[in-house]
Amino acid sequence: MFTAIIAIALLALIFGLLLGFASIYFKVEGDPIVEQIDKLLPQTQCGQCSFAGCRPYAEAMANGEADINRCPPGGEATIQALSNLLEVEIKPLDDECGEEKPKTLAVIDEDRCIGCTLCIQACPVDAILGAAKHMHTVFADECTGCELCVEPCPVDCIDMVETQAKPNTWRWPDPSRIDLQSGAKS
Repeated sequence: MFTAIIAIALLALIFGLLLGFASIYFKVEGDPIVEQIDKLLPQTQCGQCSFAGCRPYAEAMANGEADINRCPPGGEATIQALSNLLEVEIKPLDDECGEEKPKTLAVIDEDRCIGCTLCIQACPVDAILGAAKHMHTVFADECTGCELCVEPCPVDCIDMVETQAKPNTWRWPDPSRIDLQSGAKS
């Protein structure tokens, strides 16, 4: 019995060393500019930019295949951040992709939900929980507000509601966008 324990321990040590060596030797480095671009994007995975998600859009921008102004959920702030990072000219949001809107959250009217699961299938971030023929609900912390769940719903029980600022999400207003004479936002 003692020899079996020693044999297993030696095998574990050998395999551990092999895995450690392989992780160092076969390490694949990602493109750092793609990582930086991807961090600036809102991660809604909505596809409004005509790419399957934020990561493919970031890769296309890094390769010079896409412009910085195709992300409606990120809006002007994301365009400015991308412009600074990539050292390119700021451009207005591309009208073909949509318009900038306040952040929203999907809310399912559970009394009208028939449990068809079409919204679950459409959600790119798995923010909807439910089962066939049972009501569904949205995890508010996971929902990105991409609106992809609204169209497939056959009973129109999903509403997009504007999210309210919370202490951990509130930001000071941008002073450059406030008219100092009237105090109104421009």
